[in-house]
Amino acid sequence: MSVYHVTAKRWERGWELHIDGVGVTQSTSLAGAERMVRDHLALAFDADPDTFQVAITPEIDPTLSAELREAREKADAAARLQRTAAEMSRHVARELHTRCNLSGADVAAVLGVSPQRASQLLKS
Repeated sequence: MSVYHVTAKRWERGWELHIDGVGVTQSTSLAGAERMVRDHLALAFDADPDTFQVAITPEIDPTLSAELREAREKADAAARLQRTAAEMSRHVARELHTRCNLSGADVAAVLGVSPQRASQLLKS
């Protein structure tokens, strides 16, 4: 499935949505932009609007764009680290419970989490 790349350009009544290779539509807000693009594509290609993948890039101040890109990259990196930490916590909790024969309460104490969280880690 191909992705339709859209550049959103601000104007006085909302956003112009320039769909690469397809055309232009409009939306009063970025929140509604994806739906408008999908509807435009559905009309252009006589297809279900939910079959299209859309990537919208708002055209904003270049300095803010760079800051936004950096913030997103850092948020993505943090999410990856969070997933890795959660996997490690589940592994260590299970190992403490099985290999060291620790109770759930003791696993919680070792990990520095609540007994409820330790229970969640042991169940997953």
